[in-house]
This record gives sequence, structure tokens and C-alpha cells, in this order.
Amino acid sequence: MIIVGLTGGIGSGKTTILKCFESFGVPVYIADIEAKALMNRSMVIRRQLIDLFGKEAYVNDTLNRPFLSSKIFSDKTLLSKMNAIVHPKVAAHFKNWLKKQEFSYVIKEAAIIFENNLENQYDYIITVIADEDLRLQRVMKRDNASKEKIKAIMSNQLSDKEKVDRSDFIIENNDLNTAKKQALTIHNTILAKINQ
Repeated sequence: MIIVGLTGGIGSGKTTILKCFESFGVPVYIADIEAKALMNRSMVIRRQLIDLFGKEAYVNDTLNRPFLSSKIFSDKTLLSKMNAIVHPKVAAHFKNWLKKQEFSYVIKEAAIIFENNLENQYDYIITVIADEDLRLQRVMKRDNASKEKIKAIMSNQLSDKEKVDRSDFIIENNDLNTAKKQALTIHNTILAKINQ
């Protein structure tokens, strides 16, 4: 099974691009959504996160995301410790999901493929990019967040240039119609490579 990674900075429009690939029949796995689901569902993860962050990690039996975000945002050590708890469980979940897929390739969306040096887990990597102003507008609208907070998140992510240099395919998502055409071209290229 060919595994294609899809990544991009905050506000680049990864979710929109994933929907394009889903419309082509490609199975899509969104690591971030699965991680959040596992953090709520898994008693093992829950116990470990409470040990790490305290009882405030969960409120009304649900992951307290604003609290965790505030803790890990400025503390890279805590972020690493949390990732060490969650990532292996997500990896195991992905492996089980993968066994059930029957298409010729799958896409796994993960925001921090390059930041965590995970390139070797993928056969190909697609990076979604967009102009910074557009990304800021999208996230401010979506998350109701301040420009300063979003810029701070952006500064913690690798630059688009670094991601582009390390990717197999690039989708420029400033205009949806153009981005959709690029996604279709990439889809057809991957299928052609698989069928060689």
C-alpha cells in the first residue's frame, strides 16, 4: 500500500485539499482528528495525560484542549512528552485502519511530518501552501483567534520554503479551482507511478 503524506502550515487549507482527494475515491486519514478522538477514548492516554498535566487535562470527562494548548504552547518539553504519549497510539491506530483500505494508495494528513522527521514513513509527500495573509484570514475566521496568536503558531512551524524543498508535490491553495486541478494532476501522477 502506497502511503502519501499531506502536510502544510496552519491555514494552508489542508482539509479542503483532502476533500478533493476523497472525491477521487482516495481513503484519507487525518492524524490530528484521530489523536483528539484517542485522547478522549483511551483510558491509558487519559491516565498518562493527567499524570503529566494534572486533573485539569480533562473537564466533564472530555479533553480540555484550551488548557493543554496553553501548557504546551510555550513549553517544548511538555509538548514532546505529550507527543510521546499520543503519537505511538495514533501510529498503531493508523496501521489497523490501513489494513482495511483497498484503494491503490491512501493519504495520511499530518501537520508536522517534517518537524518530527517522519518523511521516511511516506512514499510521497504533498505540501499545501498559501499566501501568509490568506492563511491568517482563514484561521482568524475559523478559530476566532487573534493575528498575534496565529503568527506565533506559524513561527513554531517550518517555513513553506523548507517544506517545499523536502516534498514530492506542491499544491498552491490560494485559489480553490487551481488547487483542485493541481490535486487531480497529482492524483493521476501517483496512480501512473503505482501502475508502472
